[in-house]
Amino acid sequence: MTDVDAGGGDHLALAVLTQYRMATTEQMHRVIAPGVRVEQTRRRMAKLRDEGLIDRITLPRAGRLRVWFPTSYGAQIASEWPELRGRRPPRTLSDPTAARLQVGHTLTVTETALAFLEDARRRGELCRPLDWILEVHHSLGGGEAVIPDALMYYRRGPADGDDGAMLRAFVEVDRATMGPERLAAKIGAYTRLHGYISTPIARRRPAIAQDPVQEEWRRHYPLFPRVLFVLDGTGPVGITTRIRALRAAARDPAAVSFLRYVPVLAASLTDLRNNGPSAPVWHPVQDPATAVPWTHSPPL
Repeated sequence: MTDVDAGGGDHLALAVLTQYRMATTEQMHRVIAPGVRVEQTRRRMAKLRDEGLIDRITLPRAGRLRVWFPTSYGAQIASEWPELRGRRPPRTLSDPTAARLQVGHTLTVTETALAFLEDARRRGELCRPLDWILEVHHSLGGGEAVIPDALMYYRRGPADGDDGAMLRAFVEVDRATMGPERLAAKIGAYTRLHGYISTPIARRRPAIAQDPVQEEWRRHYPLFPRVLFVLDGTGPVGITTRIRALRAAARDPAAVSFLRYVPVLAASLTDLRNNGPSAPVWHPVQDPATAVPWTHSPPL
């Protein structure tokens, strides 16, 4: 029987790696155990690998960097735990070759998560490792869907209090691997999601007893999550070009209405690393000359 210490470091490490899909040793250390020596995290990862729960690839660059990912066996075990139960099963990687083909984007998403986790720790606010959930599926009907890179839960105010505001955000991480227009098209997809009402299966019910029609997203969120575009993989000129493309998409009449209710912001990952996501480094897509914190909400 696999010895994953319930409630302990091994348990958290496997849960995090299952949810994040991939992480380097340093990233895992920063997520699960920043207050101890990194050697402890290295030993933990080696133990989980010996038990067949995780595996690794070694990248030739950056001093033979080790990147960890859950095995199918490890993901199956973790998915049965209460904190992960009810979420869509993660897309497990079949072998190290499959992991190597996805490593760039996935590690960037993990690094983006760390920017928020570490900022929350510094500020005494609450964003736990498992409050970062990858690829949550939101149907648009007809086989279409919006699947953000991550859904983040973040509670403002003291981490030990219960009166802070809960914020939710859809996070899109762009490494400049697609054209600016394709990136900007995501604003249209979120606009459609905001107004999407699923077609219920017809049932014989008295009209007085029928449930009120409402947008699908309201079944999951009290407020539509804000949308955060994190830009990487290009220099300042490329970042500016991509923000301009988002601005152009924000001029669409449907998007203008959407943006009255939902903050949609863009920032470079470099700025998040250097200043923290709570700093005024985010640009509202309808007003990119402005710089605000990601928690900013425009007046209605």
